[in-house]
Amino acid sequence: MSISQISLPKGVSPHAEKLFDAITQAGTAEALNRAGGKAEGFVLGLESTKAIKSQVAESLYVAYDDAASQRATELA
Repeated sequence: MSISQISLPKGVSPHAEKLFDAITQAGTAEALNRAGGKAEGFVLGLESTKAIKSQVAESLYVAYDDAASQRATELA
């Protein structure tokens, strides 16, 4: 799943895409873990402040997790 397929508030999309790119372009396992943690914190913050609905948050979590899993496989 791509971040562009998720309906996000206008100001959120660029940040969500940047985090997604950081995950997919991580050069090391350490960089991947760091990018994944930032993405998870970003979604948690949005969800906690009710800036996005829980269904949207779940979609973001899945997109970031899928990207991280794929990148981890590529790095192995």
